[in-house]
Amino acid sequence: MGLNVLREPKWRAFTAIAMSFITVVVSSSFAFLVLSAISNDFDVTLKIVGWVVIVESLIIAAVLLPFGGIADLVGDKLVLMVGLAVFSVGTLLTGLAPSFALLIGARVVASIGTALVLAVGTGMLVGAFPPEERGEALGAQASAVSVGAASAPLLGGVGLEFLSWETMFMLLVIPSLITLVAVYKLIDGDARPDDHRQHLDPVGGVLSALTITTLILTITNPLDSKLFSPAILGAIALTVVLGTAFVRWELHTNEPMIELRLFAVSVFRIATIVRILSFMAAITISLLLPVFLLSFRQTSAVITGVILALFAIGIGLSAPVSGQMYDRVGPRLPTLIGLGLQVAMSLVLAFSTESTSLFVIGAAAGVNGLAFGLWNVAGNSAILSATPPKLFGVGGAFTSVTRTLGNVSGQAISTVVVASVMASRGFDIPLGDLPQNLDAGSAFNDGWQIAFFITAGISVAALAIAMLLPAKSSVEESAEMSVDT
Repeated sequence: MGLNVLREPKWRAFTAIAMSFITVVVSSSFAFLVLSAISNDFDVTLKIVGWVVIVESLIIAAVLLPFGGIADLVGDKLVLMVGLAVFSVGTLLTGLAPSFALLIGARVVASIGTALVLAVGTGMLVGAFPPEERGEALGAQASAVSVGAASAPLLGGVGLEFLSWETMFMLLVIPSLITLVAVYKLIDGDARPDDHRQHLDPVGGVLSALTITTLILTITNPLDSKLFSPAILGAIALTVVLGTAFVRWELHTNEPMIELRLFAVSVFRIATIVRILSFMAAITISLLLPVFLLSFRQTSAVITGVILALFAIGIGLSAPVSGQMYDRVGPRLPTLIGLGLQVAMSLVLAFSTESTSLFVIGAAAGVNGLAFGLWNVAGNSAILSATPPKLFGVGGAFTSVTRTLGNVSGQAISTVVVASVMASRGFDIPLGDLPQNLDAGSAFNDGWQIAFFITAGISVAALAIAMLLPAKSSVEESAEMSVDT
């Protein structure tokens, strides 16, 4: 992209927004890489250290849509700048945290900043480009995310050979501040569609945040309550009550935060379910593979970074192919191919042990990335294509919510499965103790195997539902739907 291109407002906006995406994605990806190091330094177990990444997904899922409503009132550029500033503070505090509890608190702050960035990023891109170039804008966004996801393990793996994880987090403040300046300089004003909503739904925002929070806390079960204990049953009942209240409010208020009648469109409904299930399965590799390599197999940080980068590279290679396939043959074929590959690679990883070739593991990670790019772009396009144009911004935010809900649910399931298997055999120990205790290592590997069998099963369920997606790209169904906004 040359200087002449940067004179165009749309590409100036894209540059600043892409920098924002890359910054927050690098931080999120790096957090997975350092879970083992954090576990060792604070002497905590896998289930506890997993909250370093779970808390990010929880916060983002809870506040993403309400933050979008706030942006409607105060402006996207301001929200983006505040998000980057909050993210910078949270990232700095993460590196300075003297205890694990304060580390989680710092991650909450950083996650609020990330949520602010994600709440407005896609809408700003869509608004900056004319309708006939929206595909180009979304494709460029996917490329930016892939760059961030690939660079984090590569740079992080090398950096961890010479620096502590705390120092690496503090160094992330530098690009985030540079990005903040870029947003201020390059974005002239708010670029949103003229018919975008200009209201706030505080009741819907609070109800959605409470519903998602109680749902995630019920799944993660931080108090280790028994399955049918009063605490779990009460949490389930509270989630149902809050969710019902949210749905009733959104259906009857004149200015809903999200138009739930979009679920009357079959493509929107099916693609949403497939997307959540797919992310639930896909997140397992991001969460468990760094632990498997660094703690269980004692692979170097550099090699681990390269293997993790293969996953992101696979996404970058298949994402544009999926977009082209969607334009020609619709969402069904790329989704089915992607999920089929994900099932196969989940089984390969399920049978991986301390003696499995790193080449095989790296190949499985790369193919998983290819699978991810295929089903993710196709599903994203299906949801947006089934969304009426005047609700396009809402559809973009909703795709982020489905991703985050799937991620946090998958993180919780994988963490609980591995930790439960280890605890059942008397090994509720820090990850750093795995190499010194063969029985503990065996328990971890068994938990890893079960987690990936579950991943394969979830992927099979998503694949079966994806069979109901249309065989060709079509927006006629959404065009026929009458939505009052």
